[in-house]
Amino acid sequence: MNHTIKKLVAYYKPYRGLFLADMFFAILGAAITLVIPLIVRYITGEVIFEEPSLAMQQIVKLGLFMLALVLVECFCNYFITNFGHVMGARIEYDMRAEIFGHYQKLSFSFFDNQKVGQLMSRITSDLFDISELLHHGPEDLVISVIKIVGSFVILISIDVKLTLIAFAFIPVMLVYAAYFNKQMKRAFKRNRAKIADINSQIEDNLSGIRVVKSFANENVEMHKFEEGNQGFLSAKKNSYFYMAGYHSGLGAFTTMITIAVLVFGAVLITKGQVDVTDLITFLLYINTFTEPVRKLITLTEQFQNGYSGYERFMEMMAIEPDIVDRPAAVELKGVKGDISFEDVSFQYEEDSQKVLNHISLKVEAGSYMALVGSSGAGKSTLCSLIPRFYDVSGGTIRIDGKDIRDIKLKSLRDHIGIVQQDVYLFVGTVADNIRYGKPHATFEEIVKAAQNANAHDFIMSLPDGYDTDIGQRGVKLSGGQKQRLSIARVFLKNPPILIFDEATSALDNESEKVVQESLEKLAKNRTTFVIAHRLSTIKNAEKILVLTDNGIEESGTHAELLQRGGIYSHLYQMQFAE
Repeated sequence: MNHTIKKLVAYYKPYRGLFLADMFFAILGAAITLVIPLIVRYITGEVIFEEPSLAMQQIVKLGLFMLALVLVECFCNYFITNFGHVMGARIEYDMRAEIFGHYQKLSFSFFDNQKVGQLMSRITSDLFDISELLHHGPEDLVISVIKIVGSFVILISIDVKLTLIAFAFIPVMLVYAAYFNKQMKRAFKRNRAKIADINSQIEDNLSGIRVVKSFANENVEMHKFEEGNQGFLSAKKNSYFYMAGYHSGLGAFTTMITIAVLVFGAVLITKGQVDVTDLITFLLYINTFTEPVRKLITLTEQFQNGYSGYERFMEMMAIEPDIVDRPAAVELKGVKGDISFEDVSFQYEEDSQKVLNHISLKVEAGSYMALVGSSGAGKSTLCSLIPRFYDVSGGTIRIDGKDIRDIKLKSLRDHIGIVQQDVYLFVGTVADNIRYGKPHATFEEIVKAAQNANAHDFIMSLPDGYDTDIGQRGVKLSGGQKQRLSIARVFLKNPPILIFDEATSALDNESEKVVQESLEKLAKNRTTFVIAHRLSTIKNAEKILVLTDNGIEESGTHAELLQRGGIYSHLYQMQFAE
């Protein structure tokens, strides 16, 4: 825990000046709160008994002095509320940038096992709680300690008996609050887990809203959401039960202290042991030392909330990406595009079945290689190993004779272009989405890439051409249009190695013809891997590999494989019959 707190404190470092100013004004504000009742005591105990005109002068002076103190205290409170929150927001900004950057480094295998909604809650609500703790924590602690200790010292110097009566309630208050806090901590932790589940469910529903509506399953989704929402409600009810006990109990304690001081003070006045002035002073101070007790306990609640959020933040930051650059990794330069698989095996998790088993394969630079086979045979997996979306479990993949694990990841992926069946387009314009292939491309380069991808004509027919907003995930475009934009992206990137992962299987015949032309244009003079479902699209491949659970069962050209009358021939006859 000490190490974790040290790391948490380190986030203040860039804002040391702001933090010290915040602390200074917090201390000054607390000191003013302690001084004002002393001035009231001086006025009621001494000034009013002086000669009237002199008393009047002093009352006016002290009144103006107290007014000045109130204005200073007002500024102190303004500063710590405004600039203190700004400091917290800046720290939150830094942490959000840190965790988002960390998400970018994590591998496919991490995202395969995560829910997007839960990852989002780590970057939003968790970080808000942490920033609130980092802003309020130190200042509330300092203010509370100054007010409690200051009140105690001042009051004990006035009257020991009344002080002991007033402060006798404090340990009981602390024990009471500690119990309720412990229960609240558990409840808040459950709340956090439940809201993360709900976020995940909402994200899943909204992303798949078209599927929901196409099946008219709104009621099913409502039922699923109702379950999660009900779980969150019961967790919230539980936390509010303890919160209500906490707040109402502390309010009762404050009132009891006032009553006890008033009753015992009145008894002592009748015995001539205490002045009315001192009793007034005690009553003025009650709020000064009970309010910080509340604040301290709220702080522990805030600490539980913020710290549990920080632990979740640290858990995420502690996850190491399983695919990283080796210490001596180099840039990939002058790529020809020779690719070889040497006895490659792969499994997704250690205890799972192998997807690829001892695959050996040589692909010469500039050649057009097609992969076919039944679903689950490992075609996409084999291609995912080339850009190191996953690392081989055994064997080696080489590009131009160099082990891909000895190449810097960014450099490796910069030289590979991928066109997938499920095109992901980002929110923004057509131009923004093509530019994703080369972020600093000129408009002329974007247009050239679109022309090469047979996309220019349809783009120009859109309402604002290249500046047309395509909506969330490109919902305003057809499947063929989206696919051509993704091909334009790769044209703009201009990589020497290409992977087409069933890029035309979801398209109609007309769109497929246009997209196929674009793909063949793109593949010219590049090492190309094509995963194909429709065998008609790969007749021109220089080599076709047939993958099954046993590995590479057949290889050859379209004509050779048909003549052989094996698995490929059987698959082709089935499709041709269809």
